[in-house]
Amino acid sequence: MAEEHDTNETPEEQTPQAEVPVEEATPDVPAEATEEPPATEAEETEAPAEEAAPQPAAEQPLGGLPSAEATAKKKRKRLPRAQRRQRPKPKRERPAERKPLTRLPKPESERGQRQERRGVVVSSAMDKTIVVKVDRVKAHTKYKKVVRRSVKFHAHDPENRANVGDVVRIVETRPLSKTKNWRLAEIVEAAR
Repeated sequence: MAEEHDTNETPEEQTPQAEVPVEEATPDVPAEATEEPPATEAEETEAPAEEAAPQPAAEQPLGGLPSAEATAKKKRKRLPRAQRRQRPKPKRERPAERKPLTRLPKPESERGQRQERRGVVVSSAMDKTIVVKVDRVKAHTKYKKVVRRSVKFHAHDPENRANVGDVVRIVETRPLSKTKNWRLAEIVEAAR
């Protein structure tokens, strides 16, 4: 009865797959494709270095486990640049003649707006430099209280015209020294 549920195959046809030779399993693949490609000169010189000899038992740590250095992959030896594989660069087509450089005309508009401040001269002791105190009055964003803040600017005064107590207008300019980025534009009100 156990033989009835078997297929109609003969015992010769019921061979296990383990007994089938590998060559018969893949007859359509050519023998040349299964071979490895020939190694280049650089790979041939590296091949002996990559093959690691098994570590003797004396060097293995206690417990029979190999050390981290032994399990780590062997690093390939670096070749000098002259011996590395060269990849040819694609040639670019050069134009017959070079295109001349064209200069764009300068815009006739004024330069960007410079910042201006109005403040009181606090010190004029330095030569060609004044210290201007600029007060800023602003309402606090959350509490709406009027908050007064002041900042001091060093300004360039080439003729030493301003004196202490003068109300002056200063204009932003290029850096003239480590601390001077402003210059005196005009004296709005002289000190009494």
